[in-house]
Formats: sequence, structure tokens, C-alpha cells
Amino acid sequence: MSALKIQRFDSREADFSSRLDALLDRAPEISADITTVVDDIIAAVRAEGDAALLRYTNRLDRRAVTDAAELVLPHAELEAAWNRLPDDLRAALSTAADRIRQYAEHQKIAPFQFTDRLGNQLGQRVTPMDRVGLYVPGGKAAYPSSVLMNAIPAKVAGVPEVVMVVPAPDGVLNPVVLGAAFLAGIDRVITIGGAQAVAALAWGTDTVPAVDKIVGPGNAYVAAAKRRVFGRVGIDSIAGPSEIVVISEAGSDPRWMAMDLFSQAEHDELAQSILISPDAYHLDAVEAALNARLAELPRHEIVRASLGHRGALIHARDLNDAAAIANHIAPEHLELALDDPEALLPKIRHAGAIFIGRHTPEALGDYCAGPNHVLPTSRAARFSSPLGVYEFQKRTSLIACSPDGARALAPVAGRIADAEGLAAHAASARDRG
Repeated sequence: MSALKIQRFDSREADFSSRLDALLDRAPEISADITTVVDDIIAAVRAEGDAALLRYTNRLDRRAVTDAAELVLPHAELEAAWNRLPDDLRAALSTAADRIRQYAEHQKIAPFQFTDRLGNQLGQRVTPMDRVGLYVPGGKAAYPSSVLMNAIPAKVAGVPEVVMVVPAPDGVLNPVVLGAAFLAGIDRVITIGGAQAVAALAWGTDTVPAVDKIVGPGNAYVAAAKRRVFGRVGIDSIAGPSEIVVISEAGSDPRWMAMDLFSQAEHDELAQSILISPDAYHLDAVEAALNARLAELPRHEIVRASLGHRGALIHARDLNDAAAIANHIAPEHLELALDDPEALLPKIRHAGAIFIGRHTPEALGDYCAGPNHVLPTSRAARFSSPLGVYEFQKRTSLIACSPDGARALAPVAGRIADAEGLAAHAASARDRG
């Protein structure tokens, strides 16, 4: 097998920043052609409902469904799929679900209420959304972990109904995904996918109920559709390719570091894996390990393309410099494979999830550590956060003015309203004064 080619950067070089930014410039772009197709599909589903849903499902997924009711999967099929899974897989999924649920329980937003010095009662009510839609990729893809990561926080938040849509190309459904849906407590499963599924969730049809928020990964058509329906419903994000940054030093096993980089690169050719170290000899050792272990991977051609086009080994001045570089990248996943990771942790400001210490590979976070694996990508960790219970809870402000409080606040509100030229606002406030 020919040697793997991966870019080497040095933060001391004059063109380092420009080269790094060029490597990072990979925000998800949606072509005009895809947008046009998606717009047509959304318009058809809005106008025709189930009829359009059936037409697109039969054509794009190579099915022959004549009644939209056939698209709804009986709950008994989910339970049967769960019961047919191997015992060890059911045990692993159950452990993961329990850990995800335990972590999510700590994320609940608490309501509050207090009385100010004027006797006004102020507070915040927290309520769950009524209904959430979960998009799950179908066909050859099998991501039961994504089912758990998206559905369990919604259920912990108190969402009464979670609706899962999953395409069934050629009528084929993945039993592990269906088993995970049963385990996660999903209320309804509908075997549709693509932009038509997103449109149906956003506006509703006779068969598909309209939801308040759509979460879950999908292809470019699904991403374009989620972008189009945002505002009608909430969405989690427009996710880009997976990414990892590892900060490591000489004490880290190069073979471990190589496999951690591979763990993201094997997703697809656009995934990004970057390792930063102040030790040039360690970078050499990691590069050697990458070449030595590449042949172990069934998806080695995908890994080779990913690392060759999107990967990098970066020589930093020191660990402080490494932290600054990581903050600039703002990666989805950040590993601190260091002698003293806790010392560097306060200097990390931007990352979707931080994996602390050499015995915490990112792969554990993907499946069973507990925190959510739905994370901001494409540098969005600068302003965005992981999916969590708070994504499915709404906060409502509560205001109850006392007579004295209303009289005290009336001139304040009235004066500001005067400055804004809103006479009715001013009068409404002053009437209580």
C-alpha cells in the first residue's frame, strides 16, 4: 500500500494562518440545483399533502406504496426488531441509552420566580415542545446511536410525542435503527425520507403530523430542506462533515493517536482530522503510525482521501500555542491527550466536546459516554452548543405587577415609549400610573 500523504504545518511559518484557514474553509454549501429541487418538493407537499409524499417516496425510494397509511410502521414492529437483536447488542444499546438519559437529566432548565422590591412577581416558566420530528438516514446507513442521542433528550425534556422519519429504499429498513427507536421510546415511525419528509414534518399531511422542531442528520437535500423550513419550525443545525482535533505530546501512544484521527476520517472524504503537538518527533511518530495502521481499516480508501485532502499534522510552538490554534479551529471534537490535560483545559474556549486525557477517545463520546454526540461543526462551536434537553424546552417569561409596582414603572415605560414615538405604549403604561 502506498504511503499516506498528509499535510504538515508549522505555526512558526509566515503563511501558517493563511494555510490553516484554507484548510478549514469547508462550510457546507448547498448548490442552486439542489435548492431548486427541494423548493419544488416542498411546494408539492404543501399543496398536495399525502399524494405528493407518496409520489416522491415511490419514485426516489423505489417503492410501490398505494396508501399513505402503509408508510406508518406499527409499534409492534419496533418491539419485534428490538427483540430480534443479538443479546450483546441489546445490552450495549441499553447501557448507552441509560448513560445518555442520566446525563440529560442534569440538563433540565429549572423554572424560577421571585418578588422584586416593588412587589412585582417575576419569573420563568419552562415547558416542553408539543411534538418533535427526528430524521434518521436510511438504506445502508445504520446509526442507532443518533436515534438515542436525538430522541432521549427530547423525552427527558418532557416532549409528549417524538415522530421519527426514516427512508426505506427498496422497502428495506435497518433492524438496529428500529430497535433503537423502540428503546428510546419514539412514539411514531413513518418510513419516508428526503426533502419530502422534512416538508411533511414542517407543514403536516393527513398521515404525518406537523411538528415544532426537526432534528437529525441527512444528506444535502435534507440539509437544504431543513434550511428552507426554518422559521416554520425549529431545527437543530445544518451540520457539516465530522471533524476532530487532537492535542498530544510525546507521552501519547502514536498508534492510539493514529486511530483517533482515523475514527473521524472514516466517516467520509470530507471529514477532517487534525493533530497538534509541540513535539516534532511525536508528529513524525504519529505519521508513521498512520501509515502502519491504515491497512487495518476496511474503509482505508475513504480514510486516505479524507486525510490527504482535509487532514493535517501541526507543529505548535508550545501547548499554549496549541490551545490557541484549537480555539481558532473551534472543532466539533477536541481530544487533550496530554500528561496534564486539566492544566490546558481552562485555555480552551471553543469546542463542541472536549475529551480529557489519553484514555478518553472521541469514539466513547460517539456512543456511550453520556454527553450528546450531536455537536456544532464547521467552526460553529464559537457560537453554538451540543444538542441537549434545553433544545426541546421553551422558556416563557412571567410578569405580575402589583398596583404599587405598576405605578412605579409607568413613568419609566412611558418616557422610553415617548422617545420611541409610540404614543399608545406610553398611554397604556401611564393609565396604570
